[in-house]
Amino acid sequence: MTTYSYIAHALATGDGRNGHVRSGDGLVDLDLGIPTDLGGAGGDVSNPEQLFAAGYSACFLSALTSVARLQRVKLNGANVEARVTIAGGASGFDLSVELVVTAPGVSTEDGEKLLEAAHQKCPYSKAVTGNIPVKLTLATQA
Repeated sequence: MTTYSYIAHALATGDGRNGHVRSGDGLVDLDLGIPTDLGGAGGDVSNPEQLFAAGYSACFLSALTSVARLQRVKLNGANVEARVTIAGGASGFDLSVELVVTAPGVSTEDGEKLLEAAHQKCPYSKAVTGNIPVKLTLATQA
């Protein structure tokens, strides 16, 4: 069995959520700001939740594609929207995630099985299981 390894590097500078992030290769190079919904100025800036949502949705779609192939289910035009919520309360801020999967032409039964299998395979899902709530949603087809 071949083992693969990759280390992503990113550096945060400034004032955390009101700072800057840059990946080691420079492909990610973004100013950050607190969203207006959380009392920040917002603007043309990103935030850690957007970056987490982007990574999680891409990783989950890869896992979904992999398990579909193993289960011999055709995925054509599938996509994953990660909705990452940060909410504050008496004990501080917490995250939750909803993964909304659209899989055209896949039955509800097959789709639900694929979502569960992908959730077991996806490294992001493995990392957050037991730590934050993750809701899996199969979007209805029009």
